[in-house]
Amino acid sequence: MSRDNEMGKGLLIGLLAGSVVGSLIALLYAPKSGKELRKDIKDKTDEFMEDAEKYLAEAKDKAVDMINDGKKKSEKLIADAKVKVDSLLQDAEKILSDAKDKAGEAINTSKESVGKESDKLKNAFKAGLDAYKNEQQS
Repeated sequence: MSRDNEMGKGLLIGLLAGSVVGSLIALLYAPKSGKELRKDIKDKTDEFMEDAEKYLAEAKDKAVDMINDGKKKSEKLIADAKVKVDSLLQDAEKILSDAKDKAGEAINTSKESVGKESDKLKNAFKAGLDAYKNEQQS
């Protein structure tokens, strides 16, 4: 895009410079009096200045339009990014919540399993002790 701007500037400068040089050469070789020649030079200079001012005004308008378009696009990109980030955060929170729930369930299941196994071990130990006592008493 900047290459196009540079090319456009170069083209404009070349066009204006060529027009000025061509007009001056034409005026200098024209068979006119000094007063007429100066008037013609002034008129041509005024024309070129008006053309340059028009071009600059158009360039400013285009630049403002491009800047506004850029701002609109960047605002839209930012808004889209915010929506996507919010969506990702909600998904992450849901995944984290599900993981916590599953971990809690796994812990509870493990506690129950350990409790059952502990009870079985206590009962087996008690049965072994009772059997030993009975054996000692007999």
